[in-house]
Amino acid sequence: MYILFFFLGHWFLSLFCQTFFLHRYASHKMFTMNRFWERFFYFLTFLTQGSSFLNPRAYAIMHKMHHAYSDTEKDPHSPHFFKDVWQMTIHTKDIYLDYVTFNKQPEKAFQGNYPEWKTLDAFSDNWIVRVSFGVLYFIFYLYFAPTYWLLLLLPIHFFMGPFHGAIVNWCGHKYGYSNFDNKDHSKNSLPIDLLLMGELMQNNHHKSPNSSNFARRWWEFDPTYPMIRFLHAVRIIKLRKII
Repeated sequence: MYILFFFLGHWFLSLFCQTFFLHRYASHKMFTMNRFWERFFYFLTFLTQGSSFLNPRAYAIMHKMHHAYSDTEKDPHSPHFFKDVWQMTIHTKDIYLDYVTFNKQPEKAFQGNYPEWKTLDAFSDNWIVRVSFGVLYFIFYLYFAPTYWLLLLLPIHFFMGPFHGAIVNWCGHKYGYSNFDNKDHSKNSLPIDLLLMGELMQNNHHKSPNSSNFARRWWEFDPTYPMIRFLHAVRIIKLRKII
């Protein structure tokens, strides 16, 4: 039971930070927040993603590229140019590392005022920190797992951020249905999206990339949107546009 709670907690907290902070805030600026709350959610993203923490600036640059070049050869992670999800993920990782290390500057169209916290960025990218998170996950499983077979879940914890990204980028542009003709292969991958908090409504999102609600039909539901509305209501964030 402890393992189940830990796995689900890590899965959904990490996922919330990815869709709320990295995607909807850092990449699309769907809402604003003051410096205190930006640092709060920045640190929460680091804490929940742990060993697989994704740098907000690098994430946002790649995501803007993904929208601009969706399902073309310039797309950092279109599944239509790779034979499997592993090759796509490795290609994405190589581009991501270029922007994390500043080895490469983005094109002018993808430059912007992205969230940055240089101290935390440097700390989080230290291999000792990443390995330490992995060790903590391992110790928790070693202590609470009723069977050693459950240790097979550990790689998901180690790479939680990229694991979520791989599912979204692969499934969201290969499987499902389309509400709109976006001139790409974006799909809405329901009901898998129930586990991805709105991220797999890719066709809707590519149609309206700055909309904070990814659902479009009456029977679609974006689980993250009510949370965003709540945070707006209590004035932690301010939505640019209320739907």
